[in-house]
Amino acid sequence: MAQARLVLASTSPFRAALLARLGIPFLRADPQVDETPLLQEAPQALVTRLAEAKARAVVPSYPDALIIGSDQVAWLDGQILGKPGDRENTIAQLQQLSGQTVTFYTGLCLLHSSTNKAQVHCEPFRVRFRSLSQVQIERYVDREQPFQCAGGFKSEGLGIALFESLEGNDPNALIGLPLIRLVSLLQAAGMDPLTANSARTT
Repeated sequence: MAQARLVLASTSPFRAALLARLGIPFLRADPQVDETPLLQEAPQALVTRLAEAKARAVVPSYPDALIIGSDQVAWLDGQILGKPGDRENTIAQLQQLSGQTVTFYTGLCLLHSSTNKAQVHCEPFRVRFRSLSQVQIERYVDREQPFQCAGGFKSEGLGIALFESLEGNDPNALIGLPLIRLVSLLQAAGMDPLTANSARTT
């Protein structure tokens, strides 16, 4: 298994940048999965289902690989908040999050395509937002345009200024890829980032 290629089933540059920190060469693939929630689907079930679906979607192109799938949503007052998509929805979403404590759920799947064995995990992370003014929200959105980010922010950038406090095991989960758990999954699959040879990403 240690010789299997590593594939990130995501087009997210943020997930790619996180994975690159482990120093293992990997390929990137577009999973093209419908991310629509099922009726009354819990957020934990949604993100783990989609993480695995994304990994499995690229199996035909990578029949002998360790494939990483990941998905994330925000959860507030019984409501799933996904990617806002445009400026208007991003502003509205941040207005809703202002002064609130929000739980972000990140689904993670590591699939060995040749054995069909999948390791699946859900990583929660809680964020307390500052009480934000309309001007603060609009200026933030215009500066970073986080339209394709769950919750409508980029925590690796200026988005950190939106927060009052953070609570969770792995701050990388908030960006979209829980590296601490991923390392454990990789090690269980026979690929240890601490002993693997480093190489460039393609």
